[in-house]
Amino acid sequence: MDTRAARAAGSVVLSFALLLPGAVQASADDIRAKEYWLEDYGIAQAWKSTRGEGVTVAVIDSGVDGTHPDLVGAVVGGTDASGAGDPGGQRGLGEVQGHGTLVSTLLAGRGHTAATDPDVPRPEGSGAPTATAGADDDRDDAGGGAEDPAARAPETPAPGPFAQYGEGPDGIVGVAPAADLLAISLWIEGPGSGPNPAGIPVDEQVPKAVHWAVDNGADVINMSLGSTSTAWPESWDEAFLYAEQNDVVIIAAAGNRAGGLTQVGAPATIPGVLAVAGLDRAGRASAEASSEGISIAVAAPSENLVGGLPGGLYADWSGTSGAAPLVSGVAALIRSRYPELSAAEVVNRIVDTARDAGEPGFDTLYGYGVLDVAAAVGEDITVPQESRLGTMADWIELYRRHNLTPTAPPAPPSEEPAEVIPAPAPPQAQDPLRPMHDVPALVVLGYGGLALAVVLAGALHVTRVRRRQAALPEEVADDAEPGGSAANERADRGVPEAPAS
Repeated sequence: MDTRAARAAGSVVLSFALLLPGAVQASADDIRAKEYWLEDYGIAQAWKSTRGEGVTVAVIDSGVDGTHPDLVGAVVGGTDASGAGDPGGQRGLGEVQGHGTLVSTLLAGRGHTAATDPDVPRPEGSGAPTATAGADDDRDDAGGGAEDPAARAPETPAPGPFAQYGEGPDGIVGVAPAADLLAISLWIEGPGSGPNPAGIPVDEQVPKAVHWAVDNGADVINMSLGSTSTAWPESWDEAFLYAEQNDVVIIAAAGNRAGGLTQVGAPATIPGVLAVAGLDRAGRASAEASSEGISIAVAAPSENLVGGLPGGLYADWSGTSGAAPLVSGVAALIRSRYPELSAAEVVNRIVDTARDAGEPGFDTLYGYGVLDVAAAVGEDITVPQESRLGTMADWIELYRRHNLTPTAPPAPPSEEPAEVIPAPAPPQAQDPLRPMHDVPALVVLGYGGLALAVVLAGALHVTRVRRRQAALPEEVADDAEPGGSAANERADRGVPEAPAS
């Protein structure tokens, strides 16, 4: 279906919340050191009590390469919702075929032991051998002849950070390295991939994927994808309600300004879905790798990320596509440690323990605050039984059954130059969806937009990409006051107020 046909049919247009990287990745054995969020956001502290054992997370994405060295044993099932993929959901599809593997390694990567370390046994089935760049050291040609092997023996490297976690000291360890994954592949079309060859539109793929995840034991669903509209097809209502009724946590990416998504789009706007905004390396609202909206629940790192790609590759990348699986991993940790908690209570633990940022209480840049994993998993608190993010059941009762449409407050007057970003209107469920081709081309990126590190046979292949400069006013990074009346908009959407501090 072409863009005009999609518009006429009201089909949703989705993209992955992925951005151009700002750095070049080196090799598998130094990736762990780049996972700053493990320490800075309390994940390593939370691992003292749980690593996600007994929890299943469904990754609804482009497909997940379960043979990646860091995902061996992680993917326990899967399916293809597009009709064009592998039956087990492990073949990359659509515009960014490696996206689901990037997401999954951040969520539940196990790490591995590089085959080039002679002193460390390699776990069985750990995937393709890896090697650091520059493995062929310069030789001393002055004396010629054979060298004394003892003189050439490499020094035993000091263990890197978090080397004790996972299946080895190399590669990526996810937030919940003991959780199981379900791989569910979608076909997200773009300029490079074209439409789904099976002819199934994405607005049919998504509810099918959600249903399958629930029916196959998912405790958490990660959706690192988003649309250009706050609205969603009415056909999605039942699927998200089904997940809610079956006690499944759903977490979605908020989208990226640099990709043309200046406000949060569906599915992150759906009531009860935990929408994740992005933070820069300093823990401030990201100017590029985030968006803004009343449905944002918490903010997590979205810049200077690392991730795995199919074939044992690695990449530096940015985007709320990476922030979402960090929070999904936290949900898995909570469900593992507190199996008696409902999905709503799991969400409330994440929200209520977040560190306030920006304007006091709730705001449209950080939601309820910055993710604090140690507190979310370890703090002794009692949380409400009803989700602070509203429920799909209530929304359907109010807006679908009574044929009502939420109304937005008057827009603030525009100024030049703009000093704040106006808050978006509540979801208009009956509005037509804007096609992806109406936003800049950076919305969806293929492999050409990633910095790849090939760590096979000692060869390092890198595609360097210049990072785009921030296109937003400086005030965004300095916690500027969001525009609009967020409290009134939350009331229209049926979202409870922030907990009293």
